[in-house]
Amino acid sequence: MVIARKVDTDRLPSTVARPAARLGLSYIWVAYIAFGLAALAGMVQGMVRGGIMELPSWTNYYQILTAHGVLMALIFTTFFIVGFLLTGVARTTGGSLHKTALGWGWAGWILMVVGTLMAVVTILMNEASVLYTFYAPLKASPFFYIGAALLVVGSWFAGFAVFASYRKWKREHPGQISPLFVFMSVTTFVMWIIATLPVAVEVIFQLIPWSLGISPTINIMLSRTLFWFFGHPLVYFWLMPAYIAWYVCVPRIIGGHVFSDSLSRLAFILLLLFSIPVGFHHQLMEPGISAGWKMIHVTLTLIVVIPSLMTAFSMFAIFETTGRKKGGIGLFGWLKKLPWTDVRFFAPFVGMLFFIPGGAGGIINASNQINAVVHNTIWVTGHFHITVGAAVALTFFGVSFWLIPVLTGRTLTRTANRMGMVQTVFWAVGMFLMSTAMHTMGLSGAPRRTDYTTYMDHPTALGWMDYQRVMAFGGGLLFVAAILLILILVYLTFYAPKGYTEYPIGETEKEQQVPRLLERWPVWIGLVAFLIVMAYGYPIMEQIHHQAPGSPPFKTW
Repeated sequence: MVIARKVDTDRLPSTVARPAARLGLSYIWVAYIAFGLAALAGMVQGMVRGGIMELPSWTNYYQILTAHGVLMALIFTTFFIVGFLLTGVARTTGGSLHKTALGWGWAGWILMVVGTLMAVVTILMNEASVLYTFYAPLKASPFFYIGAALLVVGSWFAGFAVFASYRKWKREHPGQISPLFVFMSVTTFVMWIIATLPVAVEVIFQLIPWSLGISPTINIMLSRTLFWFFGHPLVYFWLMPAYIAWYVCVPRIIGGHVFSDSLSRLAFILLLLFSIPVGFHHQLMEPGISAGWKMIHVTLTLIVVIPSLMTAFSMFAIFETTGRKKGGIGLFGWLKKLPWTDVRFFAPFVGMLFFIPGGAGGIINASNQINAVVHNTIWVTGHFHITVGAAVALTFFGVSFWLIPVLTGRTLTRTANRMGMVQTVFWAVGMFLMSTAMHTMGLSGAPRRTDYTTYMDHPTALGWMDYQRVMAFGGGLLFVAAILLILILVYLTFYAPKGYTEYPIGETEKEQQVPRLLERWPVWIGLVAFLIVMAYGYPIMEQIHHQAPGSPPFKTW
């Protein structure tokens, strides 16, 4: 056991040194440029499916759908996460990043921007309307796949920046437990790098040669298995930074303390272990994987619910103890003492509430029999939106309201805070309406990934149209909220009053013993490797040695 170093946060610099701040801000604003474009594409999608508008002849629904998915789910999230974690690591390791970390960070930014531009240009040229999953046998331009590879490799470089800062801190503080924010950031990037290795293999050794015509066919089952090896951990790459904000930043914002340092670290170790070997639960309807291997992945999927429940327990323990210390009495009196008018708390809290049905929907999707009902319906799209589009996005918005002022040396004014509250409500209501309509239509059989909604005026399909219009209205509210958010962030970047803004890093109320085992990375990485080999080794070997006939490329747009 080792005593967690208790830091006096009032004496540490709450702002980030200018080089690290400039780096973080560069990542975050690329993220929000992608977010704005994705929001526009999302609104157009909803309008088309709702029968409210028709697209002009020079574009098509699947091009818009691909742009929305790639920009929002891959580019916005990855850039924001990197910017947030790099600045948080700088804040908790003394206020700055050393030269090696800054070099890795800028190299990652350049690669990610180049990759993003390559992917987006090919989408705009209608050469990559393959949706964000880029499933074969639909074939995109090779420049799309090369851009995706550069985006992934660039994110690795950002992870190396975090690892370099962590290593430097450990050398300078021998025998001490690392700051909680740093530990969680390292865990997140360890998971991310391991999870993205297979999709990098898919892109480099399957998709790029195939799209260039070097390989005439592609092993479809193997390509999808490699994608979903990455595809589900991608969800936890979105969630883990949100959890960092919940565990570390929100307690400071509400005037409380981190509930348990050890519990927080253990939750992240469990996410590292069980978020990767679960991809077959996305392939329950695939015929080329045996039921036994699917069952193993479903079991591991249900185990990964445990760290999410630990997070829920920890957060509401923080809320209750903080509220009671501020005078809250009775069973729920503590709720009144929380800072409901502070958007830095309100936005992440609303995201937490959305994650309750989002997590429940995830359990449903991972259940074989129920998945057979909802798998290829718009139910899945609704689930996706209330997890990533609500829980994660609202947390990122709440972080942005204080992070951008920290990085620009400005302040979150009362007016900006009020507008942020309005933006949060608009986003939450829009997401609730849209996702509820999607879930309802999904249970009625409405398909996803298609703009055909009436099916030659079939009575069943016509019965979906009212929900389609509710979905479109919700999408309209979301677009309004997105525009409002960008306006607020522009104000906070360039026009808000100069001043001091704290980078909120919570600490435990008392010194707590933290097991050294939680920071023994060879143990945990070794266990991850064991679980991966157990869950994927034999099935992938079978897919390589006993593959079905390969598929030539198809372009259906």
